[in-house]
Amino acid sequence: MLRLISNNKTLIFDRPALMGILNVTPDSFSDGGRYNLMDNALQHCKKMLTDGADIIDIGGCSTRPNNAIATEEEEMERVLPILKVIRKAFPETLISIDTFRKNVAEVCIAEGADLINDISGGLFDAEMLPYIGQNHIPYVMMHCVGTPETMHQYALGGDIHQTVMDFFEKQCQTLEAYGEQQIILDPGIGFGKSLDANYQLLSNLNRYRYHNLPILIGISRKSLINKVLRTTPQTAENGTTVLNTIALLNGADILRVHDVKKAREAVELVGTFCNFAQNLNHD
Repeated sequence: MLRLISNNKTLIFDRPALMGILNVTPDSFSDGGRYNLMDNALQHCKKMLTDGADIIDIGGCSTRPNNAIATEEEEMERVLPILKVIRKAFPETLISIDTFRKNVAEVCIAEGADLINDISGGLFDAEMLPYIGQNHIPYVMMHCVGTPETMHQYALGGDIHQTVMDFFEKQCQTLEAYGEQQIILDPGIGFGKSLDANYQLLSNLNRYRYHNLPILIGISRKSLINKVLRTTPQTAENGTTVLNTIALLNGADILRVHDVKKAREAVELVGTFCNFAQNLNHD
C-alpha cells in the first residue's frame, strides 16, 4: 500500500494513485504551450483534481527528442509562479516537481512542493541524491541512460529487467546512504529503450521492483502506443487507457497521466474486477 509523508501530511492510498501531468513548457511532446499561461494551468490543475488526481506533477523542462534543454533559470521562471498559485489554491494537494536539477528541487520544496520526480534517477546532477536523502524528501527515481541531450538516442534491449534492477539497486543504495527515504521507482518506459524493451518492462513489474518499493508507470501518449497503432500523442488516449489497464493488472502503484478521468475509470474497473476475481477464488 502506497504511503507518502510530506510537509506534516501523511497520505495512505488504498488503491493505485494518479499523478496528473501539468507541463508549463512551450515544447512538451504532447501538450506543449497549452498550459504555460497561468490561468490555463490553474484551470487544468483544478480539472485534474476534480477528475480524481492524487498528485499534480509540474514540469518546466521538456526532454522530448531533438529538443533544446531549458536552462535552470528558464525552468525556475516557468515552474515557481504556478507552484505558488497551486499551493495557495489547493493547500492539501500533493505537488510533485518534475526536475533533474537539485537547485530547482530545493527552491520548489521551500515553496511547498511535496516530492521530486527526477527522470535521471540522480544521474544528471550529482547534488540531487545527497539533497534528497539528507532532507527525507519523497522521490521518484526513474531509470535513465545517457545525458539530457543523448538519452533518446539509446534503444536498450536484451535483459532489460536486469538492467533496470541493477540501476535501481545502485541508485537506491546511494540514496539510502544519505538518510531514510521514501523512494518510488519508475522504469522509464519510453526513455532510451527499444519497443520490445518497453513492453517487457510493462509485462513484469516485479522483476525490477527493488525492495518491494512502489512503482510508477508513465506511458501516457508515448511512442510505444503510437508505433503500434500509428497514432499521434494527440490521438493516443484509447491506447493509453489499454496500457494503463495492463499496468494496473501487473501491480502498478501510481499512473502518471495526461487524462486523469480516463485513468480513474481504469483504476475503478480494474479494482472491481480484481475484488470480484478474488472473492470468486475464495468461494
